[in-house]
Amino acid sequence: MHRIIVPRVLSGRNSGLTRQSFSSLSRHSHSSASLREDGDFLPQMPPFDYTPPPYTGPSAEEILKKRQEFLSPAIFHFYKNPLNLVDGKMQYLFDDKGRRYLDAFGGIATVCCGHCHPDVVDAIVKQANKLQHSTVLYLNHAIADFAEALASKFPGDLKVVFFTNSGTEANELALMMARLYTGCQDIISLRNAYHGNAAGTMGATAQSNYKFNVVQAGVHHALNPDQYRGVFGSDGPKYARDVEEIIAYGTSGHVAAFISEAIQGVGGILELAPGYLPAVYSTIKKAGGLCIADEVQSGFARTGSHFWGFEAHGVVPDIVTMAKGIGNGIPIGAVVTTPEIANVLTRRNYFNTFGGNPLCTAAGLANLKVIEKENLQHNALTVGSYLKERLASLQDNYEIIGDVRGRGLLLGVELVKDRQLKTPAKVETLHIMEEMKGYLISSPYF
Repeated sequence: MHRIIVPRVLSGRNSGLTRQSFSSLSRHSHSSASLREDGDFLPQMPPFDYTPPPYTGPSAEEILKKRQEFLSPAIFHFYKNPLNLVDGKMQYLFDDKGRRYLDAFGGIATVCCGHCHPDVVDAIVKQANKLQHSTVLYLNHAIADFAEALASKFPGDLKVVFFTNSGTEANELALMMARLYTGCQDIISLRNAYHGNAAGTMGATAQSNYKFNVVQAGVHHALNPDQYRGVFGSDGPKYARDVEEIIAYGTSGHVAAFISEAIQGVGGILELAPGYLPAVYSTIKKAGGLCIADEVQSGFARTGSHFWGFEAHGVVPDIVTMAKGIGNGIPIGAVVTTPEIANVLTRRNYFNTFGGNPLCTAAGLANLKVIEKENLQHNALTVGSYLKERLASLQDNYEIIGDVRGRGLLLGVELVKDRQLKTPAKVETLHIMEEMKGYLISSPYF
């Protein structure tokens, strides 16, 4: 989990990051940057035809004081001098002083067609003026329209949609459905995985930083097919043998499901080794289990080469979970599966108060239409490939860059103190984040 994360915003020619944007930005350095009053450098940005209105709200200090008094002490912030972001337009965010930042973080891989995209905003406003919320116990076209459009993006019999409020909730539902369908309890996840922070998903998560000391039963964590640090390099089938051994020695021989991301997001933008997923999916099927693809971060065309991360591995899962980029910032998630698997929830009463909310599904449909209309998948591939190429050229010149990885605009750079030992460069990473404050990126270090 030692990395700096770079662009996660999809963007299009009119709505976000472009190859020309990065070419222009790369020509500027500290010599052409401006020094802020707080001592931070801001890079010179390309021209942009939007200026936010003057900010008249509380100061950053006042907000921070309220956060410390009234919000959870678990909440933290990036940067020594935290940003007070008050406005956003497409690929840019603006602070309370009107200063502009290139948002390559996208609200944790969530904003995918640009901040306040007019099509998405218009859909939200129109729906809010008609009906903000009712319940799925009544009919409303918004949820049905979005479900139909979403199902059209999947192969095979993946066509039944359950809407949730988040990725954690989507993964919780997927795990429960797999256990109900198979009659088994054992779940296999990957080491270094992140699938959420509720009871079941915390069990499937395999990073100690995100695991509290509470009961987390029925989950086995397999060897991670990490192409950078893993013992078998990029040989996916060799890593897959560990799943066979877990089933043989740690279960009754039958399992409920295997869950994984195609590219581990929180885990450091680690793309699973080639050949791994086909081998594991085959093993899981033989053990009577279902295969769950967690597309919370890699879905919705972010990888450029494909609309869903799992497609790059040539597999078709039984259940797909998603959130983040599904709503461009609106809180919504979803589970997509087959009619046969979906039927298990008819054994008892199941519905979700806010899942499928008209406002959220209207936003989701508008977001999906923008991705298609502006050809953002192709843009993510073009801009992401260009950026990855430029980052790789930096790796040739700077020993501290240990690895450049990912697909499309889901990219990561790992900084190390020693390329042979691959010792994480924690202090250096934090320093570079501070130096790059004009470009909003992410790091596992706080």
